[in-house]
Amino acid sequence: MNVKAGASQFRIEPLGAKHNRAVFSCGIDALDQYLRTQAGQDVSKLAAAVFVITPDGGRIAGFYTLSAHAIHLGELPASAAKKLPRYPDVPVTLLGRLAVSTDYHGQGVGRLLLVDALRRVLANAREIASAAVVVDAKNDVVRNFYLRHGFVALPAQPNRLFYPVKTIEKLLGLAK
Repeated sequence: MNVKAGASQFRIEPLGAKHNRAVFSCGIDALDQYLRTQAGQDVSKLAAAVFVITPDGGRIAGFYTLSAHAIHLGELPASAAKKLPRYPDVPVTLLGRLAVSTDYHGQGVGRLLLVDALRRVLANAREIASAAVVVDAKNDVVRNFYLRHGFVALPAQPNRLFYPVKTIEKLLGLAK
């Protein structure tokens, strides 16, 4: 997928050998180390799908991960839970990590990554059921980022947020 942020052209694609992971720095050591040392293994072991945004095909301006997950129906706000089947667990997609290189902070790259992740979830939700996207915010800055983009905090876990797939359909104008 080609996307534009400001005057720069970016491409979002699956993590591959051509991407320079060694120099990536987002300012959060755990995320930097994950990309450098664990992301490739997660991809090869099918533990997570890792997508990068790159301006030139090699340099990584940011990345995110997606994986299958489930949450207990009772964890959702009652208004969301009542719209779902009464199974004990609800299939969701975990947006496990999202990070932007310090070189690209403040340029809308995080939003581009988030929108791309939501599009991918929606595109796959009909074939591999997913009722929502779930994310665990590591701090208040991250939590506020997701809240600004329409995510809703779970009542018992305010740093765990979700975004229903039905809302993604409406956001992208694809509601049925």
